[in-house]
Amino acid sequence: MVKVEIVEEKDQQAPSSPYASSHSSRTSSSLSLSSIESDSPVDESLLDRIAALKDIVPPSTRHSLASKVSKTASFFKRSTKIAGNVIWVVTTSALLIGLPLALILEDEAKVVAQENEMLAQQQGAQQMVAGSSLYPPSSNAQKQGGQQGLVPPGF
Repeated sequence: MVKVEIVEEKDQQAPSSPYASSHSSRTSSSLSLSSIESDSPVDESLLDRIAALKDIVPPSTRHSLASKVSKTASFFKRSTKIAGNVIWVVTTSALLIGLPLALILEDEAKVVAQENEMLAQQQGAQQMVAGSSLYPPSSNAQKQGGQQGLVPPGF
């Protein structure tokens, strides 16, 4: 915090004072403030300056602002913890239940595909056997010794 003091100069003819002049008074000044060197320390950091700004804001406003920020931070912390727990439960459930179920369904699909393939092979073999009995070779083709193309009946 800054403390302001009024210093009375006893010796007005001191040339080292920037305020000393022959016509000096407290109400008027011919010197600009930029010509006066600052008394602030040079090694003051930006963080120190920002920390000094807290004196501008009243304590009740600072307290309410700090409590709102604290409540918001704790809400986000609790939310992310709950979301993390939910994601953990869903992931572990999917691994423990879903993965074995998916593997069983895949095995069952392979078995069904093999059964369908075997059934198709059996039906194809039966059609071949049945097809050869439907179209017996003609006696003329056997007599000629050559092989003749099969033509379905009705053509």
